Amino acid sequence: MTSLRTLGSSGLAVFPLCLGGNVFGWTADETQSFAVLDAYVAAGGNFIDTADVYSAWGPGNEGGESETVIGNWLAARGNRSEVVVATKVGAHPQYRGLSATNIAAAAEESLRRLRTDYIDLYYTHFDDPAVPVEEIITALDQLVKDGKVRAIATSNLSVERLQASLDFSEREGLARYSVLQPHYNLVSRETYEGERQETAARAGLAAVPYYSLASGFLTGKYRPGATVRSPRAEGAAGHLKTDRGVAVLAALDKVAEARGAEIATVALAWLAAQPTVAAPIASARTVEQLPALLAVADLELTAEELAELTAASAQGV
Repeated sequence: MTSLRTLGSSGLAVFPLCLGGNVFGWTADETQSFAVLDAYVAAGGNFIDTADVYSAWGPGNEGGESETVIGNWLAARGNRSEVVVATKVGAHPQYRGLSATNIAAAAEESLRRLRTDYIDLYYTHFDDPAVPVEEIITALDQLVKDGKVRAIATSNLSVERLQASLDFSEREGLARYSVLQPHYNLVSRETYEGERQETAARAGLAAVPYYSLASGFLTGKYRPGATVRSPRAEGAAGHLKTDRGVAVLAALDKVAEARGAEIATVALAWLAAQPTVAAPIASARTVEQLPALLAVADLELTAEELAELTAASAQGV
């Protein structure tokens, strides 16, 4: 049985692959989404990531579709206590920003859509520089005190604002960020490595990276001359035009063949092995896409393989 990983100081124990919910209610309808969620849990998964804004960008959507699908699934399966649900505040079209009033109101809407009385992990989605970190942390702390949130987390936050938030929490004895969700993968390392990663390590924060597969590029399905039908195809295929993208793909091919593994599994295994990383996030639109993601729980790369992939990802930088 796969051992679970603890998310920093949160006390939450999670499967080493977090299932991204951005496709639920967008490119995966409720029936498809239920099938993916069922298969993920059947394989031992227990960590689902969503946001109140998912997927406002879809035709006819207004935001909250993913939470609604997940909430309907939790209610249908009766398994709320067995699943760690993470959602986010700050980007919903009707609940933008991180004022205390907005955080409180948005949280109530997320709880309603998720059909639950608590959120396991609540992220600030994007920073709101107009709001002091003291107001943000105090509002999040109130949700924890009220039993509506178990642990708090943040994404897309500057190092300065992250440190100021941690300092305020410590000084006032309030709820403290325990998880950071950075943009991080083999072809996008600069956004996290360096000062942000060092701050996370020093503070004991767990990293749960998004875009772990670079919008699908690191699955290996984007090749010269290949046509991929996906809303994210243009962005993903752009990596083929860089020295780094080409080098990473070649290194992934080599390691995957040697290990008898899928390319996506190897890419996720590299990420899972990086300092502070607890569980990469990856989404699946169909059940068939899941096995390559879930397999990261059982693939441990050697030091040589990790070094080879790291060196490839430094090409052209």
